[in-house]
Amino acid sequence: MIANDITVRIGGEAGMGLESSGAGFAKALVRGGLHIFGVPDFYSRIRGGHNFFTLRAAHDPLYSIADPVHLLLALDMETIRRHISDIVPGGAVVFDSKDALPNDLQRDDVLFIPAALTQLARDIGGLELMRNTLALGIAAGLLEFDLSTMEGIIRDNFARKGEEVVTSNLNVIRAGAELAAPYRADYPFRLHAVPDAPQRIMLNGTQAFSMGALAGGCRFVSGYPMTPGSPVLVWFAQNGAHYGAVAKHVEDEISAINMAIGAAVMGARTLVPTSGGGYALMVEATGFAGMSETPVVIYNAQRPGPATGLPTRTLQADLLFMLHAAQDEFPRMILAPGTLEEAFHLGWQAFNMAERYQTPVMVLSDQYLADAFRSLEADALDFDAVALDRGALLTNADLDALTERYKRYQITKSGISPRALPGHPNAIWVTESNEHDEYPRIVESAQNRSDQHSKRMRKAVPMAEDVPAPTWYGPEDAPLTLVCWGSTYGPAREAVDRLNAQEAGAANLLHFSGLEPFPPTAEAELRKAHKTVVVEGNYTGQMEFLIRARTGISLDGHVRRFDGRPFRPEFILAGLQEA
Repeated sequence: MIANDITVRIGGEAGMGLESSGAGFAKALVRGGLHIFGVPDFYSRIRGGHNFFTLRAAHDPLYSIADPVHLLLALDMETIRRHISDIVPGGAVVFDSKDALPNDLQRDDVLFIPAALTQLARDIGGLELMRNTLALGIAAGLLEFDLSTMEGIIRDNFARKGEEVVTSNLNVIRAGAELAAPYRADYPFRLHAVPDAPQRIMLNGTQAFSMGALAGGCRFVSGYPMTPGSPVLVWFAQNGAHYGAVAKHVEDEISAINMAIGAAVMGARTLVPTSGGGYALMVEATGFAGMSETPVVIYNAQRPGPATGLPTRTLQADLLFMLHAAQDEFPRMILAPGTLEEAFHLGWQAFNMAERYQTPVMVLSDQYLADAFRSLEADALDFDAVALDRGALLTNADLDALTERYKRYQITKSGISPRALPGHPNAIWVTESNEHDEYPRIVESAQNRSDQHSKRMRKAVPMAEDVPAPTWYGPEDAPLTLVCWGSTYGPAREAVDRLNAQEAGAANLLHFSGLEPFPPTAEAELRKAHKTVVVEGNYTGQMEFLIRARTGISLDGHVRRFDGRPFRPEFILAGLQEA
């Protein structure tokens, strides 16, 4: 049968090329006119440990992975042991025939396909590593997916290595498709290419956010590698120079944020990518940016902690940390994209907000959003909508016209002071971390402290009008509302769709991508809901706490996950039974 929704999973040890193989297969499916959603799952080690890549393909847009697996490509026996329970009845497992299949792993309702993956990879391609290509060829053969699209990906990926390498990989994948032929009649699922489908692109959250940041004028990125935030630094190192952006790999996280603050003072739009443990070292400098009213964007791709925690897993547990980081109070904005489109859009908007309000703007992503791939329509990222707003930035003409000494921290009704970049003779000032007056000079008087602190805090009022409002998905006036923030949007959206497929109008979704200042419309939107259940990836319910603190509303239930694995619709639906 032609299936509308198929999940393929390839698994083995780290070092077997699973992520690149999964991404290559995903790209072929996209070229074949299908929608995809792909997620790598890997240990924090270079070799060893069980890794796998889950790839879901369908004719309709996808926003999440799902639990049922239709085809498992097992490059080692551990993969079968871990995932055999996920296979749907009628599904198949491809495994290396050099390993005997234990009786306890066999299922009568699953088709097992032994293939000499390692030996044939050596014999046909010359390298054992090509067994994953062979397995993908078997997958294409079983699914009757057009092999020519996969051959095109191989040519693109290996062209730089020479024609001999290209030919070897083509021979291997074709051999895999031939191996599948005897089993095709016993395997019920098919995934055909879609003729004349519109052109689509495939991105992950790292790429979408990075492109948004670059389009938004980011020209200085400084960071110290920390998964899963450092891929943004890598992206800028690979692509930024072509557009005039500097990517700086520094000695530690403290240097990263201090360099970014220095570049921002000089007028560059600056970005600091990290994860929670790295941001812990940046807290004091965040306060410096708040006191000196320096615009800087901090990107935190969250992972489980405390301390090193699970470096390659996902979580949503840094919300309250980012909200309160640094001593005392100063305005900040916290944004949490839930989709690739939002990652791009908020990627450039963050820099506008930082300069408009002369304060740190924090973007909360996580490993799931950062690493998961998804197909998008070619025009899904609206570059034409990108607009740069540098806020109250004085021009040279403005500075030429000054008749009195420039006040960098001039007290204004809005709390936003006119900002001058260093270099003009009429705008000489000090970036001050002490409490200061308008010029600035270090002043410790009670009145000056009250005046300056009140000035800074007044910025929170217009900021609240600019923070993204929560958005609805699903039918109005549904009896159940799922409330979520950030990357839980996709799985929660599909859970809503499944509930409504069972009973029309059963559920809807309220999603937050703006968290600080807390959206002024949030209370009214929440009061539209009848029964509310919060879906979030932490133990204590940080979003639930924030809603109660800011609106006085106590929500009715919650579905939480904190094991480092991403939400799936099935997990949410099961959790709703308990909630």
